[in-house]
Amino acid sequence: MLRKQTILTSFAAACLLLPCFTSAQSIQDRLKQLMNTSTGAWTPEQIATMEKLRDAAMQDPYALKELRHLTDNIGPRLSGSPQAQKAVDYVAAEMRALGADVQLEKTSVTHWVRGVETAELTAWPGMADGTKQKIVLTALGGSVATNADGLVADVAVVDSFDELKKLPEGAVKGKILLFNEKFDKRLAAQGDGLNAYGQGVMYRGAGPSVAASLGAVAVLVRSVGGADYRLPHTGATVYADGLTKIPAAAVTAEDADLLANLTQQGQVRMRLTLTPQTLPPAPSYNVVADWKGSEHPEQVVIVSGHLDSWDLGTGAIDDGAGIVVSMQAIHLLQQLGIHPKRTVRFIAWMDEEQGGEGAATYAKDHAADLNNHVGALESDLGAGHPVGIIAAGKPALAEFLRPVAHTLAPIGATVVTSSEDAGEDISFLKGVPQFAPNQDSRFYFNYHHTAADTFDKVNPQELNENAAVMTVLAYALADSPTPAPR
Repeated sequence: MLRKQTILTSFAAACLLLPCFTSAQSIQDRLKQLMNTSTGAWTPEQIATMEKLRDAAMQDPYALKELRHLTDNIGPRLSGSPQAQKAVDYVAAEMRALGADVQLEKTSVTHWVRGVETAELTAWPGMADGTKQKIVLTALGGSVATNADGLVADVAVVDSFDELKKLPEGAVKGKILLFNEKFDKRLAAQGDGLNAYGQGVMYRGAGPSVAASLGAVAVLVRSVGGADYRLPHTGATVYADGLTKIPAAAVTAEDADLLANLTQQGQVRMRLTLTPQTLPPAPSYNVVADWKGSEHPEQVVIVSGHLDSWDLGTGAIDDGAGIVVSMQAIHLLQQLGIHPKRTVRFIAWMDEEQGGEGAATYAKDHAADLNNHVGALESDLGAGHPVGIIAAGKPALAEFLRPVAHTLAPIGATVVTSSEDAGEDISFLKGVPQFAPNQDSRFYFNYHHTAADTFDKVNPQELNENAAVMTVLAYALADSPTPAPR
């Protein structure tokens, strides 16, 4: 076997011959990290427990069984809906069955109900007399309604806010305006689906207010997603104070291209009908289930996902998967009889999709004890293969977690990545170190917020890999001799 110094010297020499893009010293530092077998803050016995939890997670059918019930039996779980309440009651009962201390913590949530959503072209260049052409779309969450009979107006198309600014004054007044920002499939294919999504989602969020400020009567946005199967992708929108609220919908990528092509040829006229309702805020709950700590039960590590979902599909990847891998963490601790020093707290957040009211309420209600929250985990990026752990907080977290990541090597989840945030709901917990599985996002946005977000999209092995990351990390944070850096 070569000695470590021989290996390090060989790598440094190789950089003189090959197009290396880093210094010999940084290579040496990286190799030292890779060869470091220190258990860090944990004892060898604790590392062995992590390995035991990892292996148990990979064999356990619990998460898959729970996911099938949430999606197939309960179905879509839009905030304020009967299905959302059914899911609250079901998850709470499952946690009680495991022996956890369960509380339903009340919150008030948006209660928006989808109605009729249709669109058709009534005039366009080259049409056959007496015909119409269907446009496939879906209302954005929070959208106001058209009249029951719909509205009829000409269509204008722009690719970006910058292009909109260059139009003559009054160019979109009285029209239906389409923002045709294309989802960056190449960026998503490289594993950076979140940034691809971020580039497009601002049009969904701000588009209605921008369009209204210029006199448009309705707004369409090109669906923010990667698969072109004529599937519209819904999602929440936000209306700015002081501006007229106009109907808002997401149109499929194919129909966005159609509208862009036809409007370049001449006048295009559309009938748009949307009849959603925004009802008074509804009472709902976060499900909070504590697996009590053996030495410091007042100190808490959160493991979580959001229980609500959009109503087009059954919420399997967004975020049924995050819920069930978090449930599985408690299940595995119970099955193996493990009680870490600190409390592992499962939370099923309510209303992430339409404003995060559940998380905001929790942060407010628990403000006095957030100093005792030593870590918060959230899974909300589907169930794709995890390559490691995302850590949001002090840079020292990455080095702190290196021994934990090493235990996840058999499932290929060894990379610790620093980030500004790790989850929408846990972002409300200011000052608390935050974590998430670093999941493969190449395909997630193909199905995200669509009718295709269903149980069959989840790979059972990859679901268990995510459960392994969540469980091992939750245990590690809850049982470490000293809390994670904050």
